[in-house]
Amino acid sequence: MNPMPIFCPAAVRPGLASLIVFLLLGAAGGDAVPAGAATAAADQPASTVASRPADLPRTHAPDSRERHLGELLMLTDGAENAEAYWSRDGRQLVFQSNRPPYGCDQIYTIPADGGPLNLVSTGEGRTTCAYFAGPDDRYIVYSSTHLGDADCPPAPDRSQGYVWPIYDTYDVFRLDTRTGELARLTSAPGYDAEATLSPDGQTIVFTSVRDGDLDIYTMDLDGRNLRRLTDTPGYDGGPFFSPDGSMIVYRAQHPAGEELADFQRLLADDLVRPGQLEVWVMNADGSDQRPVTDLGCASFAPFFHPSGEKILFSTNHPDPRSREFDIWMVDLDGSGLERVTWTEGFDGFPMFSPDGNQLVFGSNRHNSQPGETNLFVTEWTD
Repeated sequence: MNPMPIFCPAAVRPGLASLIVFLLLGAAGGDAVPAGAATAAADQPASTVASRPADLPRTHAPDSRERHLGELLMLTDGAENAEAYWSRDGRQLVFQSNRPPYGCDQIYTIPADGGPLNLVSTGEGRTTCAYFAGPDDRYIVYSSTHLGDADCPPAPDRSQGYVWPIYDTYDVFRLDTRTGELARLTSAPGYDAEATLSPDGQTIVFTSVRDGDLDIYTMDLDGRNLRRLTDTPGYDGGPFFSPDGSMIVYRAQHPAGEELADFQRLLADDLVRPGQLEVWVMNADGSDQRPVTDLGCASFAPFFHPSGEKILFSTNHPDPRSREFDIWMVDLDGSGLERVTWTEGFDGFPMFSPDGNQLVFGSNRHNSQPGETNLFVTEWTD
């Protein structure tokens, strides 16, 4: 995602709430459904090319304390834009944005060095978590609610307090950018989202509620060979493969006692109550699940460093009630915690380019309007 995060309610600034909440929570078959406006980016009609400020991309210097970051290339300015993921050739990014004329997030592509934004989702429902897949980046995998309703899903009923919805109409789809065909990969009742791809572009890892809990699963690019990887009660989600495909990093919340009972009661109504998240890792087959962080805050959006020996993630550490979210880096054993970004507001959703030389992330910095989140690309220095 919007997928819903689990974190302290006081940590959300009003202008950023819908994005972060959307992005953090951010099967067999392959049944084709009409793709609507979703067509190959190179062949799309003019109506699917989104408007953008004429002076983009822009360059900005990083904060003097951001020693790992080079000059920042600002790709977007306006609305909320995040979860940008690289094509395997490093030339494009695919991301989600709530820019007009749509009432909630849709999926777009953009050249990694800046340029036109092309709509690749249907323009209906709410979408989240898009990723390039297959030979020559032919496919884009993302999740959408459009089969449940063409309109944006409704806001949750807050009569049970501060809760967020796990939309049961989310399913995972695979767009063929050459033909425009949109294949539905999941059809089990309930939430299926947060899909990302293995380094070879052939295995999808995603989050689902199909077995009564929020857990992580893998499946082939055609939706076959479904396998459940996690089964600890609570929330396991937001998974990403390591550069060599041997491990998966994810975020988790495993409540106990009354907190677990409350989690399960709400989940039965497709809701979650915000709490804390930690970064976990496991082998790609689901074995050796173990925590990396123990910060007691909202730690999410983890992604492997190109070495496979470190993880970048976003957190409001050291203050669990802070609105300040920054990107941090940590060794696989939980040692060597280092702050990467230092600007005020939100920095998150880091992802390295396939060659490991560039980083894309979302940030509140240099916005034309307060609270908006935009995409930045920079050269990475260890």
